[in-house]
Amino acid sequence: MNVTDAYRASRDQLLDLRGDHERAVAEFQWPDMGERFNWAVDWFDVIARGNDGTALLLAEADGSTTRRSFAEMSQASDRLAGWLAERGVGKGDPVVLMLGNQVELWESMLAVMKLGAVIMPTTTAVGPADLVDRISRGGARHVICNAADVPKFDAVPGEYTRISVGEAAGWQDLRSTAAVSHAPVDHPGTAPGDPLLLYFTSGTTSRPKLVGHTQVSYPVGHLSTMYYLGLEPGDVHLNISSPGWAKHAWSCFFAPWIAEATVFVYNYQRFDAVALLRQLREQRVTSFCAPPTVWRMLINAELGERPADLREAVAAGEPLNPEVIEQVRQAWGLTIRDGFGQTETTAQVGNTPGSPVKPGSMGRPLPGVPVVLVDPATGRRVEAPGEGEICLDLDRKPLPLMTGYQGDRELNAEAMSGGFYHSGDVAKIDADGYITYIGRTDDVFKASDYKISPFELESVLIEHPAVAEAAVVPAPDPVRLAVPKAYIALAPGHSPTQETARSILRYARENLAPYQRVRRIEFRELPKTISGKIRRVELRSREEQLGNDSGADGEWRDDQFPELKG
Repeated sequence: MNVTDAYRASRDQLLDLRGDHERAVAEFQWPDMGERFNWAVDWFDVIARGNDGTALLLAEADGSTTRRSFAEMSQASDRLAGWLAERGVGKGDPVVLMLGNQVELWESMLAVMKLGAVIMPTTTAVGPADLVDRISRGGARHVICNAADVPKFDAVPGEYTRISVGEAAGWQDLRSTAAVSHAPVDHPGTAPGDPLLLYFTSGTTSRPKLVGHTQVSYPVGHLSTMYYLGLEPGDVHLNISSPGWAKHAWSCFFAPWIAEATVFVYNYQRFDAVALLRQLREQRVTSFCAPPTVWRMLINAELGERPADLREAVAAGEPLNPEVIEQVRQAWGLTIRDGFGQTETTAQVGNTPGSPVKPGSMGRPLPGVPVVLVDPATGRRVEAPGEGEICLDLDRKPLPLMTGYQGDRELNAEAMSGGFYHSGDVAKIDADGYITYIGRTDDVFKASDYKISPFELESVLIEHPAVAEAAVVPAPDPVRLAVPKAYIALAPGHSPTQETARSILRYARENLAPYQRVRRIEFRELPKTISGKIRRVELRSREEQLGNDSGADGEWRDDQFPELKG
């Protein structure tokens, strides 16, 4: 059996086992990719040649659309691969791709892959300082970006090939490939263990880490993501995420095209919940994945009737709160399925199609992914029910796992210590194998000798109508050592007044256990990474500097309200 047939057989096995999680976990085996494998050549081109089905559909806020068939994407990436090869892009070369949701992004990813070069996805939100770090640490030899972003590279040193989409002085215009004749490039001869992707993490607790992936860890590993998303051939899949981050590759590249589904992207400059709901209906979306923040915005805009073709509703990117699941279920009769994964892996845990969903749980380990919980104190595996760090068992050779953190031996040794890959996330597992997220190992803290999960407290706080976002951190306290403090971004129409503070603190008191009680709140904009994730490390640092000082602007404490004391 050749590698394409082996890959297809594993894909089809998961499609056949849709709705039977237990059998899928018990029977699925990763395909043997032999000694030579290249996803763009051995999979995408095979399914794309002569295929007029829609591979990519981009919708703009002005109502215009761009549609490309599988065959067109295959031919365009062939032309681009040949053009790039003439400009020195070769096997093993790191290539920065700093593009938005535009056709050239998908063409470039396929073309770079076809040459055996290494893709370095980079968000357009980065500035010159970030680019200096990324190009230096990643060893970039070529850069592809939009002409509008060319000035960001004026202060970025390096002997890298400069390629722009659109004309820019001193840069070569990628759009000139339109005049190049179509000719498939030769197979680059990449081995399964050769490098394919270099991803920078979002850096919520430290500087971004550089994650390396191979020709199989993402291209083959995302079979687990396809199964979690519930994608089928012919589906139209809409995922809300930005280029440059791993989730974009998960759900806007690999998983849909593994399933032979359409990647649909809605480009908007400013989020408009009503317009997004209209796109779900007009483009006949069958599968929709969005972070909980987007789901909450849709709920606030009134969901209306369920889009007629929508079959799968999925959340990812941050923990999903139970109240969001319930409101969507009431409005659409669909249950949002939560899941868990990282830049370092593909989808690890998920509520898969047809499986019972337990509110608050991320689901169960996915087929082929050896997820275990490990006690941080002892380094031993936790038997259900129990609590521990989410890990992967290295003895079972987890195929979707990164090769490591490039250029950081100490961090890599720590992440792979004791026979496990350590995710840095803490969770609990019940007797049925369902895993519920607690928080990052750096975020969980003790108050009055009780362990506090910020996520649990934040899930309650955001149910209050005045709370748009919340981040809970420990605040120093002379009696309890630390108490939970919530930094709160207010929802539109609410002001940072004493009455708002009283209402939120009262709600927390009524809906949380006494030991979990939020005793301080502060109204302010939450610090975030360029990927939009909250940097709790900054808030913890701020609390350490403040100490027990009650003079912080916008802070309110429960002992300021007589009815809330105790």
